[in-house]
Amino acid sequence: MSKKHGKHHRGQKHGRGVTDGDDLNATAGSDRPSTARWASAVDTLAESEPAALRGHRATPIVAAPGVVAVEPGARFDLASVEADADGGLDKAWAKEALDTERARIVALQERLYAERSRSLLLVFQAIDTGGKDGTIRAVLKGVNPQGCAVASFKVPSSEEMDHDFLWRYHARTPGRGMIGVFNRSHYEDVLVVRVKGLVPEAVWQSRYGRINDFERLLTESGTTVLKFFLHISKAEQKKRLEARIADPEKHWKFDPADLVERKSWDAYQQAFADALSRCSTPDAPWLVVPADHKWFRNYVIAKTVADTLAAMDPQFPEAVKGIAELKVPD
Repeated sequence: MSKKHGKHHRGQKHGRGVTDGDDLNATAGSDRPSTARWASAVDTLAESEPAALRGHRATPIVAAPGVVAVEPGARFDLASVEADADGGLDKAWAKEALDTERARIVALQERLYAERSRSLLLVFQAIDTGGKDGTIRAVLKGVNPQGCAVASFKVPSSEEMDHDFLWRYHARTPGRGMIGVFNRSHYEDVLVVRVKGLVPEAVWQSRYGRINDFERLLTESGTTVLKFFLHISKAEQKKRLEARIADPEKHWKFDPADLVERKSWDAYQQAFADALSRCSTPDAPWLVVPADHKWFRNYVIAKTVADTLAAMDPQFPEAVKGIAELKVPD
């Protein structure tokens, strides 16, 4: 394990089962009252709120040309975005440029991990075959896996259903220094839940405001939230479904239920448009990416991630004084 991504930070558990800092969850048999134990942990608690978060302001989201940012508070017409747009870019050029953007992401991710005071959450939503898996693979290739975590949300478990709808998502948000990725997300609870009529309308209607509150909490706590909607055309979805049927090695990705879901195309488009309109905020705007062309999609998302990380400007922590003069013994 590398020193950069493997060392223990104060308060983290070692294999021997103890922590570097004071244990806030001391056993009930302790002869010190709970309030006293909290008071004795003042230094550890202070470190849990890094200086970078004092007076924290949201990082401006830097969307690449060709990505459509949904204006907060405005009604958004998803049909106005051409799914097959390519920004006038050359395909060969974009593929080479993708390598450059990935290299920037890798370098900035190392600084973010070392700084360990803020985090980045990437949210990906799309209709079936929209390209979420492929985008994540293409954009984050080379990123150190110890500084990145991907969460894929499918049908909730019985335990998850016993909690509020945001519980399972909040538990997977990235810790400080991390890049978190949501492959599908909390928006499923105003999308598939709505289209399939799994809860009453009054329930899913109330969730837009709670989603905005949730994202504002993350932002104010030091997490920059980048939300990408991968916009493909109905014709492109047909091509991708047919390709999965034709290729035996892709059969595992094909579910006959996808053909049933396709019949609800218009209902899903309306649900997406409403979510984009009602949950695009100044701190966490929705970014609509024309995604019929995978090469264009990958490049503009990688550039957006790299430019946003650059705007965050994470810094390596100050080195121990005199380290440059140290000599390694023979």
